[in-house]
Amino acid sequence: MSKKALIERQRRRILLVNKYFLKRQNLKNKIQQEKSVSKKFQLQQKLQKFPRDSSYIRLNSRCLLSGRPKGVFRDFQISRHFLREMALFGFLPGVKKASW
Repeated sequence: MSKKALIERQRRRILLVNKYFLKRQNLKNKIQQEKSVSKKFQLQQKLQKFPRDSSYIRLNSRCLLSGRPKGVFRDFQISRHFLREMALFGFLPGVKKASW
């Protein structure tokens, strides 16, 4: 299990990303449409004033059950350990153990 602080940090990042998403998108669109270099620079400086963690790039995929940052399946948002265990017990509908 991951440290509680890391899980909490990720939760705060998610809140910040949701809070600033539309503002960041609008500003990025303005930067893209702007032709003047000096105006682009001013808009870029405004974008840099937003909190660093408000960028969606800083989000990590973490397991919902354990908080594990690696080996997380996107479809289920759980780590490979829990995926295997839950699939064997039949908790994930439509998932079977492979055999060939």
